[in-house]
Amino acid sequence: MHLTDPDINALGDSNARIRVYIGNRPNTLIEHVQPGVFPLMAQDIYNIGQVCGNGWRKVFNVYAKLIFALPPTLGFRDTTSRWQDFRDSRLLQADSGTALYFNEPEEFSPDVLHIITGKTYANSLTVASSLYWETPEFAINKQRNIVVCPYFDYRQLSNAKILFLIDLLEQLHLPMYKN
Repeated sequence: MHLTDPDINALGDSNARIRVYIGNRPNTLIEHVQPGVFPLMAQDIYNIGQVCGNGWRKVFNVYAKLIFALPPTLGFRDTTSRWQDFRDSRLLQADSGTALYFNEPEEFSPDVLHIITGKTYANSLTVASSLYWETPEFAINKQRNIVVCPYFDYRQLSNAKILFLIDLLEQLHLPMYKN
């Protein structure tokens, strides 16, 4: 299916504990992807980057860096020792715990973290009025486990801002953080 098809809700693990919401879609075809939430295969992220360009490579790189910055006890890394390896072998695949959504959150389970990328996109969603802006770039809704951060791009979400985002995530007191 073409990834711009509105029947594709997300790429990744249908049971993801970390769901990232983005306001755009890669403009490419991946034949094995089906409607709903569908996992990627090992070469898909590379192929999307090749076809759709540097902007999508940055989205995937920042997502992998974020996951790798989380405490290892959360179990997302498995046996990978570098964020690049996680991106290439696990990100947005079945049982990875990660998904990239193209529509706004519909359900708010207590054990799922919702990260909305980009202030403009966040302000266009129905949840916008329930957000508390911690800074001009970061917002939070503790009742719904939502965090808004800059768009997944190195210039907008630097390594230092990823660490700030991790601090906000810990404020949500999600069950995944309780060991």
